[in-house]
Amino acid sequence: ESTSPLIRSMKWLRSSGINAEYGDTEAGSAIGLAIGDFFLSFSMSGVVGALFALALALLLKHLALTKTPSLEFCTVCLFAYAPYFLAEGLHLSGIMAILSSGIVMSHYAHFNLSFMTQVTVQQVFRTFAFLAESCVFAYLGMAIFSFTHSFQPALIVWSIILCLIGRGFNIGLLTLLANRFRTVKITPQQQFIMWFSGLRGAIAFALALHLPFAEDKKQVIVSTTLVIVLFTILVMGGSTMPVIKLVTWWTDRQTGRVRLESEDRHHLADQDSELDFVQVHTEGGPSDTEYMLSKTVEFGRNLNVEEVEPGAGGLWSRLDEKYFVPFFRKKFTQQEIRRACNEMQDLTTKWHTDVETGSQILDDEDNDEHSL
Repeated sequence: ESTSPLIRSMKWLRSSGINAEYGDTEAGSAIGLAIGDFFLSFSMSGVVGALFALALALLLKHLALTKTPSLEFCTVCLFAYAPYFLAEGLHLSGIMAILSSGIVMSHYAHFNLSFMTQVTVQQVFRTFAFLAESCVFAYLGMAIFSFTHSFQPALIVWSIILCLIGRGFNIGLLTLLANRFRTVKITPQQQFIMWFSGLRGAIAFALALHLPFAEDKKQVIVSTTLVIVLFTILVMGGSTMPVIKLVTWWTDRQTGRVRLESEDRHHLADQDSELDFVQVHTEGGPSDTEYMLSKTVEFGRNLNVEEVEPGAGGLWSRLDEKYFVPFFRKKFTQQEIRRACNEMQDLTTKWHTDVETGSQILDDEDNDEHSL
């Protein structure tokens, strides 16, 4: 059973502040110790995940795993999920460990993978994420009829209001801090969209199920959390696109920018579609590969490593660029990049040939059936 630092601290606080076995433990001291336990679990879990990610980066840098993409992909999967099990075994937070591991891997280890494995990792993990998200929302839907609920309208309304206010402060303070270190600032319009569209609450619902409260109180909290989750998903999530269009229209009107007419947009879209079609079907060149790889974030990030100016950013960015990136990342030569492009070109050519062959076989079968 995965336990977050918050739930662990609440359980410890409940036992130390209420149970008689702890004697004269005062509430203030118990709260302080619980907060300390929270930050200790939070930080140590992050360290566990970061260490695994850095170890993977060094392993991929110094071992020639790029010649065996299957082994390379399996190694990434093992190192991605190992921090979760280790942190749970140490009674830390597996969620925080795997989160920090993913963040560090995307910054260091990811660039040491071969281009083929980068595409594979991206698509496989994205598929697993989509399946996991679908399972979570299916579970939320079934929870409406699977649990005994106890609704308190006043609590629900005030909880939604306080969640919106709390998220507003959260977005405002964090973006204010982030903008001090960003070259491209987060605009107030973007902050508003982040505030409006960011609430979901699947993790909150999972945490509510593990709260160490009496059954009657737990029913109220679980029911309230479920209503908040459904409200943010159906109401706020469903109206996100109209709100984005409204904010875009209001921003354009305030700044005086003239938008393209709908006919021009359709014309440009048609031109882009025709250009993409020509690029995909041009023979005798690397356009097939470049077109396909351009659809992945990883390929662009690796071939355009000069997208950030040297020395840009704060102190940490300069230290990272000068010391950590050269130590943990592999430097691909132009020959290796061209070889990877040729491999991807061979694969895409083979896939294209197989598709054409399969289509031709189906057409021949249809013609034979019509002739009979």
